[in-house]
Amino acid sequence: MMTSQQIRQQFIDFFVQKHGHAFVPSSSVVPLDDPTLLFTNAGMNQFKPYFLGQAKAPWPGAVNSQKCIRAGGKHNDLDDVGRSRRHHTFFEMLGNWSFGDYFKRGAIEMAWELLTGVFKLDPTRLHASCYEGNSAAGIPRDSEAADLWKEIAGLPDERIHFFGKDNFWEMGETGPCGPCSEIYMDRTPDKTGGKDVNGEDPRVMEIWNLVFIQYNRDEGGKLTTLPAQHVDTGMGLERLCQVLQQKDDNYGTDIWAPLFQRISEISSLRYTGSFPKTNVADPIAEAADAQLRHDIAFRVIADHIRCLTFALTDGAIPSNEGRGYVLRRILRRAVRFGRQQLSLREPFLYQLVPVIVDTMGSAFPELRQNPQRVADIVREEEASFARTIDRGIDLFEEAANRAKENSHRQLVVSGQDAFDLHATYGFPIDLTGVMAAERGMVVDVQGYQNRWEEHQRISNARQTATAGIANLPPDVIAELSRRGVAPTDDAAKFHHAPVQSSVKAIWQGQSLLDSVPATPPHLSGSDPDTAAQRIALILEKTNFYAEMGGQVGDSGELRTHTGTRFAVETTRNVGPFVLHIGQVEGGRIQVGQVVTALVQGGRQSTEKNHTITHIANWALREVLGESVQQKGSLVDPEKLRFDFAHGKALNDDELAKVEALVNERIARGLTVYAEVAPQEQALKIHSLRAVFGEKYPPMVRVVSIGVPVKDLLADPENARWRQFSIEFCGGTHLENCGQACGFVLLAEESVSKGVRRIVAVTGNAALQAASVAHEMETLIAQTLETGDANLGPIITNLQKCLGGIVPLRAKRRGQAALSQLQTRLRAFEKLASKSQSTNPDYNLSTIVADSVAGGIDVEGGKLIVVELPDSTDDQMRSVLDSLRKKVPTHGVLLAIVLEGQVSFVAAVSEDWIARGLKAGDWIKETTKAAGGNGGGRPQMAMGSAKDPARLPVALDAARVYAQQILSKS
Repeated sequence: MMTSQQIRQQFIDFFVQKHGHAFVPSSSVVPLDDPTLLFTNAGMNQFKPYFLGQAKAPWPGAVNSQKCIRAGGKHNDLDDVGRSRRHHTFFEMLGNWSFGDYFKRGAIEMAWELLTGVFKLDPTRLHASCYEGNSAAGIPRDSEAADLWKEIAGLPDERIHFFGKDNFWEMGETGPCGPCSEIYMDRTPDKTGGKDVNGEDPRVMEIWNLVFIQYNRDEGGKLTTLPAQHVDTGMGLERLCQVLQQKDDNYGTDIWAPLFQRISEISSLRYTGSFPKTNVADPIAEAADAQLRHDIAFRVIADHIRCLTFALTDGAIPSNEGRGYVLRRILRRAVRFGRQQLSLREPFLYQLVPVIVDTMGSAFPELRQNPQRVADIVREEEASFARTIDRGIDLFEEAANRAKENSHRQLVVSGQDAFDLHATYGFPIDLTGVMAAERGMVVDVQGYQNRWEEHQRISNARQTATAGIANLPPDVIAELSRRGVAPTDDAAKFHHAPVQSSVKAIWQGQSLLDSVPATPPHLSGSDPDTAAQRIALILEKTNFYAEMGGQVGDSGELRTHTGTRFAVETTRNVGPFVLHIGQVEGGRIQVGQVVTALVQGGRQSTEKNHTITHIANWALREVLGESVQQKGSLVDPEKLRFDFAHGKALNDDELAKVEALVNERIARGLTVYAEVAPQEQALKIHSLRAVFGEKYPPMVRVVSIGVPVKDLLADPENARWRQFSIEFCGGTHLENCGQACGFVLLAEESVSKGVRRIVAVTGNAALQAASVAHEMETLIAQTLETGDANLGPIITNLQKCLGGIVPLRAKRRGQAALSQLQTRLRAFEKLASKSQSTNPDYNLSTIVADSVAGGIDVEGGKLIVVELPDSTDDQMRSVLDSLRKKVPTHGVLLAIVLEGQVSFVAAVSEDWIARGLKAGDWIKETTKAAGGNGGGRPQMAMGSAKDPARLPVALDAARVYAQQILSKS
């Protein structure tokens, strides 16, 4: 019996050795270059540009085993995992592709030959399905595929089935799509499973899907025929192994045995392979069958850790949004099953990472690069969620008690409570459902879904019409080709000189135009409502850089000899064309016109930031070690931003070393070299940096700072190249890095677990920031000779400096000094006013009146958040009591600074407590912003913090929190 590794290799060898396909390694499961996808969900994702006509495939046919995740978005198998015999979040997709070469006949012939001739499957047990068509969408019934199945495979009519949307494959909401033909294996004893094709009987299972890509779906849902016809097939390795290894479910194969063995060792429980009768959770039935609960948990944990290991290896990070949130949900689902069903209270998932590396590292070598980093991220997430579970259980109890108070018959946890548990505290809806079932309650899932959809609707605002202008559908690219429009020649983008060119096409987002007049003055500007007036011009050649690789697109203008001016707002690259997006200002632009292309805006500043980003990448590696890997970047005229893999914040010493290394290179004025070279040869250069997961063409542009590229290529393995910045890059750069003038770090922060971000400036901005730092140091030095009574002006000037562009290390020193100075001044003022502040004539009525006048009106009540200067604890309480009496409907939060510490007190009226504002929660949020803590009852609470400098931030946080809570009710 073949192992899974042998099956994978036999599939690849069949297409490479017998049918001349190119083997193309699996792309990253994290599609960093495709924002329309959360994860790579099919083998064809990396070939999308070929299907769209944006690029020409380098081979007529290809084959591979693609890493896939289906756990979010349109294709989502997460909820079935554990109870289903054949669903997974992560799986391998065996596939072969044709890029305009063979089509339906070739695909069916090869599939039949492989299944029956190589894998020796019984041909009398194989069924095929075809698309029944959609007359409303203008898509005919796929009788062609059905006739080919009869001719090639000899399938009778009763083993050819027609279905609707299940036989029309789409990668996502938009993109390439087309009818498909699925192959099913009937493993019923008497071969009578035909009636269950595309049904739920696990004995009749789809094993291969042949997709015939004929169309492209745009953002409006419209289908257009692609210029060339392609084939995309996909066969899950896990399902194929089930069939060839003669198992009843995917989890019975050799793929899963090592994981089940390790889970058994960790839990001291065993896996028996039992399954529930349906995929739908049945808490009552499962509660009565402990072994079934254990087996479901084994499958969930094994599947989910595979998904997490591959996703984290390929650069994804758990977070609170997008693909990061999907991963966090997967991890928490696994932890929940381990905690509730296998009694695993301590982190355990991370212990399974080595098993995956050992069993799959030969097929996917990237797993072996840094498995410890993956295990560390998993363990940290597990520990974090363990705390969330304990905190969430208390919050769930509150929701359950509310349900008991508000329900007369069936006890229902409200959709709002379920949403709050999810959105605010990270509790997945399925965990809330299980906890509710344990108490004989249910969750208002529809209410939760409605609330969640509303949340997503608000979060994901629709794109403006400009987004349509920045894209060229496949049919438009084909039309441009038919019109003889050649790919844009953008070789001049690496220089600043104006370029004479001609307008080859005008695109307004829906159609190609021959000419366009100027935008009327009353419609010009950047208002999204007038975005329809914007157009995109395609030129014969251009000196504009199109947005790519983290560098923003150029802006500027195009001028005609008649005086017409086209203002270019940004520049985008779509397939072989560069789109100059903007508006006509005076006159008319038409196809064939000659224009002068002038790059303006901040190109030179952008180049300073881009070149220095390369040096900063090198410097970070020098200071922090080889684990530093680029995770993203943005360079524009104002700044540079660089994201990189690193597990903790940089301290002042590390920041100083990075700045010193970069500025040393700038001072040396190293020359910037750029040269195109064969990728295979360039990859051999010692210490060359490339973005993980990025796809590079056969010929790549190497940018080297300080050493000619020809020297690198002549002696690629020379270890001394480590002291230079060497990267693949298609962007524009300085001629020598001395033109950058200087480099100053403004920020260093966390982006997500394991990923840090630096923000920096160069050029004049760096010089100005350094000047501000010098001014701050002078002010701080003055305080050594200044009496406490005269600190006020220095504090004011120091605050002004901190409000501008300040180097990060100087900012930290300035903030610390400011806090100390404010403490000194408050102590002095307290002593000076002590007799007055303790005087019985303390003007309580004036303070109360001023507080009420400065409060925020909220539906008949007052939200009052103030600092009481020169007050004691007793006086603060007196003010609070007076305000509660004066304003019946209220939320009051007061603060005082006394002896270098901040004290807070809050009170909330009963009617506002009912709307969700609780004094205890309010104090917690406020003190947290000040670096302190506190709590109390819903009616009244107290807290404290040690840093008076953070008091203004804390009071702002208090106002925002209260207003957000009250606005929800």
